[in-house]
Amino acid sequence: MHSLSMRQACRIINIPRSTVSYQLKPKSDQHVIDLLIDLVDKHPGIGFWKCFHRIRKAGHSINHKRVYRVYTRLKLNIRRRARKRLPARIKQSFFQPLEKNKVWSIDFMSDSLRDGRRFRLLNIIDDYNREVLAIEVDTSLPALRVIRVLERLKERIGLPERIRVDNGPEFISDSLDQYCRDNNILLMFIQPGKPTQNSLIERCNGSIRRELLNAYIFKSLSEVREKTEEWRMDYNNFRPHDALNDKTPVEYACA
Repeated sequence: MHSLSMRQACRIINIPRSTVSYQLKPKSDQHVIDLLIDLVDKHPGIGFWKCFHRIRKAGHSINHKRVYRVYTRLKLNIRRRARKRLPARIKQSFFQPLEKNKVWSIDFMSDSLRDGRRFRLLNIIDDYNREVLAIEVDTSLPALRVIRVLERLKERIGLPERIRVDNGPEFISDSLDQYCRDNNILLMFIQPGKPTQNSLIERCNGSIRRELLNAYIFKSLSEVREKTEEWRMDYNNFRPHDALNDKTPVEYACA
């Protein structure tokens, strides 16, 4: 073999030395990544071509193939579910009604059975006398189940003028909204992250947690239902409340 220098070899085959010594330097895509992430954060439903045209209109001269390569590498081509935006909740000063069946408060709790299965509780109280009107127990309690519980209460004691709730998916559903409209009930939503605006039901939830859910290990849903009904009857008929002048909810309502 002949020992040739790079200069001699390049001269023989007639190519520039720069071509032989060239090393590919991959371009950093961080700029494209930042642009795409910023667009997707602001416009969750945006697709590739909308992203590309927005980038070009913003004055960035980036080839569409490069944009698409980064777009797919970030898995932005996979369909994304945008977060449901809540309408603005107006801060409302807390007030306690002066009669029964004027304002009810509703909220959910969750716990688990001994075998690890999760279950939920739907708690409904009357804000006037703190009476626990219902505690519904099941593994799933969608909006239609909430309506079914309200229908049972409607047959027994009627419906309130207002219902105070948080912004859970069951309460912002169209079916519950339509039911309340049909029955002339005003849904009062507390502001997100402000449980103190629904303080009466939160205090009741705390009592249920301490005196019931944390006190027993439940083996089945039927056992949970039995114990919650026993607790509800005792709470309404025999437990005095400081805020009710040491009367029970039933006694306060009859006074």
